[in-house]
Amino acid sequence: MSVSIVVMGANGRMGATIARMAQDSDKFVLAAVVERAGHEERLDYWGCEVSNDLDAVLGKLDNTKTVVIDFTIPAASLVNAKIAAQHTTPIVMGTTGFTNEERAQLEELAKTSPMFWAPNTSVGVYALTQILPELIKILGEDYDLEMVELHHNKKKDSPSGTAMRLAECLAEAKKWDLDAVANYHREGMIGERPKEEIGIQTIRGGDVVGVHTVYAMGPGERIEVTHHAHSRETFASGALRAALWLAGREAGKLYSMSDII
Repeated sequence: MSVSIVVMGANGRMGATIARMAQDSDKFVLAAVVERAGHEERLDYWGCEVSNDLDAVLGKLDNTKTVVIDFTIPAASLVNAKIAAQHTTPIVMGTTGFTNEERAQLEELAKTSPMFWAPNTSVGVYALTQILPELIKILGEDYDLEMVELHHNKKKDSPSGTAMRLAECLAEAKKWDLDAVANYHREGMIGERPKEEIGIQTIRGGDVVGVHTVYAMGPGERIEVTHHAHSRETFASGALRAALWLAGREAGKLYSMSDII
């Protein structure tokens, strides 16, 4: 059975990549592409329904065979999640930049309609979230933890959602409260570096898809763990994998990469 895919923000870099890969696969049918009012006229070449109204699109489709994929912005994704929940249509979200309150709203919606969210849908990044805590535990107390993330100059949120997820893994391994130990900026006479600190620094420029490096720096040595995303197809592939997994799934929790791998 093929799954019908509705792509939100299909004019965007991720939306266009997801739509193309869905159309090229025999596992999916690209049922509709959705954009903001005034931007949808450029989407006719997809050869499917083009709309600026997700509610109207889902009203025409079989929700048991349809999955919405959304890599837009937090405010839009939250609205789209509410619309999907009204139709009990599964939705996959790769949007970054959600606040804790917005994530709580998604978790509540996911109790009534199937929902998946991950700040990064690549298998490699998921593997890092599993490996890093063990590495940090082995290294012990004498290693300072820092992170640098690099993205293209169009990215709106900072730090990236992936950087924050990796930082959460580091903090959990250390049993630290990330809000208390994260340091996003250093300037001036700041004094010596505290031991209980995770530096998270941001670089923006060019067309870089995404690079995240975690540093563990101790006496006489330094360990660097880096993930390079070479193409947005990495994230699109993970999103489509999640859509295939989510189709027909029961509601109850906000699913993540750990549920499908």
